[in-house]
Amino acid sequence: MAVLSILEFPDPRLRTVAEPVSEVDADLTGLIDDMLETMYDASGIGLAATQVNVHKRLLVMDTSEDRDQPRVYINPEITVLDEELGSYDEGCLSVPGFYEEVHRPRRVSVTAMGRDGESFTEELDGLNAICLQHEIDHLDGKLFVDYISPLKRQRIRKKLEKAHRLRA
Repeated sequence: MAVLSILEFPDPRLRTVAEPVSEVDADLTGLIDDMLETMYDASGIGLAATQVNVHKRLLVMDTSEDRDQPRVYINPEITVLDEELGSYDEGCLSVPGFYEEVHRPRRVSVTAMGRDGESFTEELDGLNAICLQHEIDHLDGKLFVDYISPLKRQRIRKKLEKAHRLRA
């Protein structure tokens, strides 16, 4: 397993729409393992393949307290079960150091394949539902900063661009 590099906003590759996964094979399961290791190493609760510059419809999550319940979603499709929105301070491994309030549906149903290639459907609520929607946004080329005001988004962009220049 390996820790992968995570793309950071405003990298244009984060805007790439991911392609469906056609086959679950050894390469994909290796990528899943690397993504989980990367997510845990970065202290994240979710990671989409887009964030590691792999443009496949794949994401991993683990919102458990002990970080011992990894979840894998291949080609996830969600259905909103409750139009009531929850308000959460979202952060993102691709937008390090910033948290902003985002409103998303509190309950969703997801149909996807697991790491074994088998299809499943489950209902998620609370943090799991929010995290799943956040990661699916990545697969669609969206970031949580797209939900905030243009002024706040520009401020975050400038701070991260400056940080990138200083590291270079």
